[in-house]
Amino acid sequence: MRVRNVGRRGEKVALMMTPMIDIVFQLLVFFIMTFKIVSPEGDFNIKMPLAAPSEGLPDDNQLPPMKVRLRAAGDGNLASIELGQRRLDDFKALNLQVREIVGDDRGPGSVADSTEVELDCDYNLKFEYVIDTITAVSGYVAADGRSIVKVIEKIKFAPPRAEK
Repeated sequence: MRVRNVGRRGEKVALMMTPMIDIVFQLLVFFIMTFKIVSPEGDFNIKMPLAAPSEGLPDDNQLPPMKVRLRAAGDGNLASIELGQRRLDDFKALNLQVREIVGDDRGPGSVADSTEVELDCDYNLKFEYVIDTITAVSGYVAADGRSIVKVIEKIKFAPPRAEK
């Protein structure tokens, strides 16, 4: 059976565009007003080791990386922290040593901008100690308690040591 539209041949369906445009603009304003730009948390400039390290000439302006050695006890807990040849007690001491080496100069061309830290970790070290180390060398909370002062942004990992 066929259904017919009797008497509706000449009528056109009119779309009301004004309310649709109003809704689109309201949505646009809503999304623009509620958008918040947040600095990424935990965004570190970290270089992971390559499978086969390439040999090349180092840049004359670049300082050799500070080497932080993290030794693990048998259960994976942190046994010792060493910065270069100096043994440190905790992460606060590591932070103070790095700040002493780098100094207070910040910005492009500064020592902090060109300094790099190389983390050398034991195979079975728990990951939380690696994160604590990255936190200690990357910056500290300023005296006002609200802002973070960045110290070193370039962090790389030494090739992994064999499991003992």
